[in-house]
Formats: sequence, structure tokens, C-alpha cells
Amino acid sequence: MRRLLVLVLCALMASTGTAAAGEQVIGGERASIEANPWAVYLTDDHGLQFCGGTVVAPTKVLTAAHCAAGRSPGELRVIAGREDKQDRNAGMSVTPADIWIHKQYVAADEGEDVAVLTLRKPLPYTPLPLAELSDRALYQPGTQLRALGWGRTSENGKTSRYLMQATLPVLPDAYCADAYPQFVKADMFCAGYEGGKIDTCQGDSGGPIVAEGKLVGVTSWGEGCARRGKPGVYVRIARYAKDLHPVVDASPPGVVDP
Repeated sequence: MRRLLVLVLCALMASTGTAAAGEQVIGGERASIEANPWAVYLTDDHGLQFCGGTVVAPTKVLTAAHCAAGRSPGELRVIAGREDKQDRNAGMSVTPADIWIHKQYVAADEGEDVAVLTLRKPLPYTPLPLAELSDRALYQPGTQLRALGWGRTSENGKTSRYLMQATLPVLPDAYCADAYPQFVKADMFCAGYEGGKIDTCQGDSGGPIVAEGKLVGVTSWGEGCARRGKPGVYVRIARYAKDLHPVVDASPPGVVDP
């Protein structure tokens, strides 16, 4: 059986080096939280970081379904405004009030790998707009994307203390389908380099893939990290915009002012 980093197991397998949830940035560089205020990470209720996310509305954080499936709101924490995971005085930690998971989600490599966490109070950070159906040009092969996260910096390495970023080009759908027979081009896209070396990895799952000031993708799954011929696979956000807007744009009841 092939070892797919489907990120459904998240940190549960981290000690084995085959954690299936979260991809992190390999071959990247430090990123500033001031320049990327919408980038957040998720921890469990014990403070273990296992996924990323994106602020898409004052009370809404978009992440991967496999990061939230099987968890209750009380088991999650959204850490916003914190670039250095060890700087507990920076930013804020918020417990979600509700979790929405796409109703057709089964597994990351089958599509619909999107979830929205609704927060009890607005975050004081600028949201990132979603890519829309009209943003087809952002998914054309060769388009340069930025991947961000706090995940591993090598396939069997440790997660990053700091927010990292890497530039990845969109790859042709045919290349992605050759690399992964289960690839669904309507729901996903892949990005990276044929020779590997730069990629997302465990711990980056659910985190943002950005182009031209829009959230075009969510880190979803792949085989290994930065392997030759095995690029990362990402949720095609424009495909799900119509499903996400009713959730993202809805105002939660009883919102408390920050």
C-alpha cells in the first residue's frame, strides 16, 4: 500500500515520520506574519500544532476537512497573529464555536477537503479573499503560488518554529494525474517541481496557497515530501467558492466584539 500523506491521521503518526496530516514548507524561507496576517495554525487542546488555516472573514477560518474531521470545537485552538510558535505573548488563541465540513468529504485524496471554523468573536486580522470561478488564470500551469505553513522542513524532520513560505509553480493536470491516479482535476491542482526539493509537508495541511492576493488553494495531500515526481496536491478553492460563501459570509449568532 502506498504511503500517501493524506493528512487524515495528522499528528497521530508524527513520531513515525509518516504523519498523514499537514504538509510543511521544505526549501522555503521565513515569512512575516505582518505581511500575511490571515495565516493561522491549529493546535489540539494540549497545544500540539498539526495543521494550518486561513482567516477568510473576521469570524471564519478556512482549513482542510481532514484537519477537522472527527474533532469537536472544544478540541481545537486557532492561533492567530503569531509568527513564532514559542512566542506565547504574540497574537491570540481562540477556541472555535462551530465546525463546518463539506458534506461530500470522505478523504483528502477524494476531494471536498475543505472545512470552516466559526469563531466566537472576530479576529483583528485582515481576511484573505477566496479565489472565484472567474479566477481560472490563477490555475494555469506555470502560475507562481506561495505556500505558507509551520510544518516540517524535511520529510522526517521537525515542524518549524516560525512561519515559512515557498514559491511553487502550478503543474499541468496531466502531470498530476500521472503522478497520482486518484487525482481529480476538477477538485484539485498540484504544484511544485518535477525534481522535488521544494514542497509542503506534514504540519502544513489546511494552510494557505496564495496568488495575486487571493486564497487559491489549501494544502491537502501528497506522497512523501519534496520527492521527485510527487508534487503536493491542493484544494482548488475556486471550485468550492459557491459552497464556501454561504458559510464564510454568514454572521454567527451572538458575536462578541473584539
